[in-house]
Amino acid sequence: MSTEFIYGRRAVAEAERGKRRVHRVVTSDDASDADLERMCGSAEHQGIVAEVDAFGYADPSQLLRHENALVLALDEIQDPHNLGAACRVAEVAGASGVVICERRAASVTPAVVKASAGATEHLEISHVGNLADWLEMARKQEAWIYGAEGDAERTIYDVDWKGRAVVVMGSEGKGLRKRVADTCDELVAIPTQGQVESLNVSTAAAAILFEAQRQRSA
Repeated sequence: MSTEFIYGRRAVAEAERGKRRVHRVVTSDDASDADLERMCGSAEHQGIVAEVDAFGYADPSQLLRHENALVLALDEIQDPHNLGAACRVAEVAGASGVVICERRAASVTPAVVKASAGATEHLEISHVGNLADWLEMARKQEAWIYGAEGDAERTIYDVDWKGRAVVVMGSEGKGLRKRVADTCDELVAIPTQGQVESLNVSTAAAAILFEAQRQRSA
C-alpha cells in the first residue's frame, strides 16, 4: 500500500489511535522545520509529521447497514478546510459516515485530515462517482433523504430524524445541484434570525446532525 505524510499534533495523535498504519513519526526534535515542511508540503505541521498508509475509503453500499444510521452526504464540496470541518462535525455528532464526490470535489488529503483535527481517522468516508445515484441506492436501503436548502418551507425541527437518514449539504456558493435536490425526499431549512443569509457547510451540518441526534436520544 502506498503511504502519505500527514501533519499537525491532533491529526497525528488521532492517526495513532485510528485504523490506518503509522509507519513513522518525525518531530522537531528529529528534524528542522524546513525538513518537516519538505516532508509534508505544508508549513502548518506544528512540529510533527507522520508517514501513514494512504487513506482508505469505505464501501459506500455499507454506510447505511445499521437500522439507525445517520450519514452526511456532501455535494461537490471543494474547499479542503470545509471538508475537514464537516468531517469533524460528523464524527463528533456520531454520524455513521460521510459521502463525498469523486469529481469536482475535495478528497481526503493530509490538509483535510489536519482541518478535521484527525476526525477523518475515525470516520467511514466513501467517495462516489454520482451522488444522486448513491442517494437512490440509499432510498432502496430504506433511508430518508433530507437536503439542506435555505429557502425550504419545512425546517429541520419539523421532521422526524429517527431511523436511517441521510443529510445532504450543497457546495460552497452553489448549494445542491438540481438532480441531487430532486433526488431528496424532502428539503429542509435551518431557521435563522440574524442578518447574515447563510451558514458555512460545517456549521449548517452541525445544526442538522445535532438536532437529528437530539431526537434520536429523546
